[in-house]
Amino acid sequence: MDLKQSINHFMTQTDGVGQALFILLIIMSIASWYFVAVKAWQGLLVRRRSSQFLTQFWNAASLDDVAQSLHQHPAKDPFAHLTYHAINASRHHAEHGVQRLNEAGSASEFLTRAIRRVIDEETAQLEWGLTALASIASTAPFVGLFGTVWGVYHALVGIGQNGQGTLDQIAGPVGEALIMTGLGLAVAIPAVLAYNDCVRSNRLLLAQLDAFAHDLFAFLATGSAINSHTETVNQSIANEYAVAAAMGER
Repeated sequence: MDLKQSINHFMTQTDGVGQALFILLIIMSIASWYFVAVKAWQGLLVRRRSSQFLTQFWNAASLDDVAQSLHQHPAKDPFAHLTYHAINASRHHAEHGVQRLNEAGSASEFLTRAIRRVIDEETAQLEWGLTALASIASTAPFVGLFGTVWGVYHALVGIGQNGQGTLDQIAGPVGEALIMTGLGLAVAIPAVLAYNDCVRSNRLLLAQLDAFAHDLFAFLATGSAINSHTETVNQSIANEYAVAAAMGER
């Protein structure tokens, strides 16, 4: 008897509870592979778009050029989203100052809150679907085990009612009941692997995003995003060299 025949025989011999558990495992498997496919596709798009934006960002002449590019092409990755809102927050505080409680504090504090808010939003978006994958990975084996216990129970009851307790009468129904355990593991293992891979990818991406946020904050704190003229930046660098030279003479 092959697997298909065993499953068909199990479904015809079991009661409504066993059939419901089998259907539940099938639904969990479909949901698991749906999240696996969606998260894999989203991860591929995020990595590709982030790489393109970071290349454009570091090759830009100034943050004003980056802001103009983001205004023409909406942000589609975490790094571009962070840059867009950080630049807008910096300009908003510089132009309007403190008018509401949300804008209280210095420009650096306001910018820090804006950056942290965007990172929290990106973290929540990256974690979409992970709770479902974790739930499926942790519960599917137990659902399968419960189905096996239920199937073995009914198999033994049926054997007891027929009065036949030979090995060939017991092995068949019990072996078919074990299909539920195998199905539970087949559902759980891909979900566990996909969950661990997504968590690792998200951790690496968020670490890169956090490091980029520090660089972006430093650029915005110096005013390079507000003033597109390079004279101010060059004068600041010249002053730093002058101070360093004076300290060296001492």
